[in-house]
Amino acid sequence: MIISKTPYRISFFGGGTDYPAWYRKEEGAVLSTTIDKYCHITCRHLPPFFNHKHHVVWSHNETVSSISEILHPAVREGLRYMGFDDSVGLEISHQGDLPARTGIGSSSAFTVGLILALSALRGRTMDKRELALRAIELEQDVIKESVGSQDQAAAAFGGFNHIRFSKDGVFAVDPTDVPQHRVEQLESRLMLLFTGTSRLSTDVASLIVQNLKNRTATLRRMRDLVDRAVALLKGKTSLDEFGELLHEGWQLKRNLAGPVTNPTIDAVYQTAREAGALGGKLLGAGAAGFMVFYVPPDRQDPVRQALPNYLWVPFAFESDGAKIIHNSSFPEIPPEVAAPEAAGAAVRAAG
Repeated sequence: MIISKTPYRISFFGGGTDYPAWYRKEEGAVLSTTIDKYCHITCRHLPPFFNHKHHVVWSHNETVSSISEILHPAVREGLRYMGFDDSVGLEISHQGDLPARTGIGSSSAFTVGLILALSALRGRTMDKRELALRAIELEQDVIKESVGSQDQAAAAFGGFNHIRFSKDGVFAVDPTDVPQHRVEQLESRLMLLFTGTSRLSTDVASLIVQNLKNRTATLRRMRDLVDRAVALLKGKTSLDEFGELLHEGWQLKRNLAGPVTNPTIDAVYQTAREAGALGGKLLGAGAAGFMVFYVPPDRQDPVRQALPNYLWVPFAFESDGAKIIHNSSFPEIPPEVAAPEAAGAAVRAAG
């Protein structure tokens, strides 16, 4: 049995510039951190005593006789991509600390964790870069989803990172190298709120992608905020400017496409600002899910009291990224199943 553990992420700046349609022409950059909320994927070879071949547990409980019948697109196509077939039964189960489709990178965390677990099931290790690249390829090229490339890199590598995307499709994940006391100060000033709603991120993302050519100036300004935020964090001035940069970034992001925000999100944001938050944003592509706010410590109770009907989620930064936390071997697995041969097409950069 294999169990992988993959963190979710909070993206602060640069979201939208991580779509291949953008960075292949203009380059992109994001500033994000992974947090101590995780996606766990458990997988094993299913013993041959059941009436079904494969068992997949997520928000559905699937028992099927072939991979082609699996409803979950990442599982179905991920198994094929990693070279599995119906010769041996599989059981795959997902448990998440936070709900899916809420802007915290859950879909890519699932994909990263799945690829890592399936690789381990075949007796193969995978470094963080290959893991991120394979997840990008599976989501963008195989499943054909309208997703960017930051979430896969964040989930695979973990940590508080400046992630840059170049025109040739190569990405670089650079730890921010911010003094630890500044990181701790920032962490203590961030508040995570769950709006209680979810959405299919690709629905919003596809509209953003379609509109990229009409938002060049906006996206360049959003990308520039990354450098400004990194410089601020490495400096010695008040971190409160980070909140003001978040506010500036949210005003830019909400203009990328109509569905990015709605009256409910706008009302929550305005209420938090009036109660003392200096800035914030809706996470992910938009429309629903989690919101993060920068709030000075002495204003955090008033902000909570101003929004009593919403769930505030405590969290901390994490730096491990995706990893295998349990790996037990089964000698009865046929050698051809455990072979570490490369699966599918050669790993290539997104785009």
